[in-house]
Amino acid sequence: MEIILITDIAGVGYKNDIVTVKAGYGRNYLIPQGYALLANPSNRKIVTENVRQAAHKAEKLKKDAEDIAAAIGDLTIDIKTVVGESGRIFGRVTNTQVADILKAKGFNIDRKKITLDDVKSIGTYSATIDLHKEVKHKIALNVIAQED
Repeated sequence: MEIILITDIAGVGYKNDIVTVKAGYGRNYLIPQGYALLANPSNRKIVTENVRQAAHKAEKLKKDAEDIAAAIGDLTIDIKTVVGESGRIFGRVTNTQVADILKAKGFNIDRKKITLDDVKSIGTYSATIDLHKEVKHKIALNVIAQED
């Protein structure tokens, strides 16, 4: 089933993309929730016109995302967490923690746009920030033991 996405959906696509999904997922979830439209000819024309009109706005958003990525640069974030004797962490490092640290450093990035590696012990990991459809930026995470 072909649908036109109204919003960005992780793992499916971005706003105004025409994607193919399973019929049940599109009919029972995406369309009723208002996340997508059926990709019929009239909806395709409407989306094409909207994309054409928003092209210069999209270019500005991309430039802003590139500026944020340049400002973040090669940032390394230290995350302190409780660690057991074997070096494994208790709980987990979450994208909310990373977003809070970035916010403290002056970068207001939504937690939903941050993807982490699977962090299970102390060490260096990476996180990917999805700033724009075409702009993704990696930052380093340094998971260290919290001192008592």
